[in-house]
Amino acid sequence: MDYLEGLFLGKLWSDTDFENRRHTALFVLYGIFVESLVLYGYVSGKPLPFVGDFTTTHLVLFGLLFVACPFICMRYYRMPAWGKALVMIEKMVKSFIVVGFTVDLIGSKITVGANDLQTFTIGYLNDTLEKYTKMFASSTGSFSTVIGVLVGGLHVLFVILLILFLAIVVPGIIYLLYRLLQFCYDWVINKLIIKRFIPIRK
Repeated sequence: MDYLEGLFLGKLWSDTDFENRRHTALFVLYGIFVESLVLYGYVSGKPLPFVGDFTTTHLVLFGLLFVACPFICMRYYRMPAWGKALVMIEKMVKSFIVVGFTVDLIGSKITVGANDLQTFTIGYLNDTLEKYTKMFASSTGSFSTVIGVLVGGLHVLFVILLILFLAIVVPGIIYLLYRLLQFCYDWVINKLIIKRFIPIRK
């Protein structure tokens, strides 16, 4: 429970040491989870229910939960068990909305359809190898094809690794940005409103 509290409440409202530890594995697993949702929607042609189809309703709900966050969390440790459970559910819903936004954002950037992926990949590979073969034709002579294939292959491999890297890192960065914005907002509200007008008994 401490782990979930640290993850969803953040350092301002949680008394755990979650923020003081590194969570590289969680970051990577989150990226893989989000990309698996993107891949499912890409291959099947339709997103999972409530995921990958970010609408105005999602945005409004997220905005309301975002604004209400400090007032929901400020008395968390004074709540009964059922109250804490409701807060955790609210945090999960908000995180789920962020996941949906991320899936929709990444999915919208993919311009090649699943049915055309094989043709696109073969065409890209051929164009890349041909480009590097011509580049080395004047300097290496008869070895231009071999060197062109080697360098072109390395280029394609680099592009694949870069795509895989970004596929894992970008979802985590988006989630961290959300947490940072939420922390900044909560800190301001806590400093200017809660501590001044809503004292919390120890």
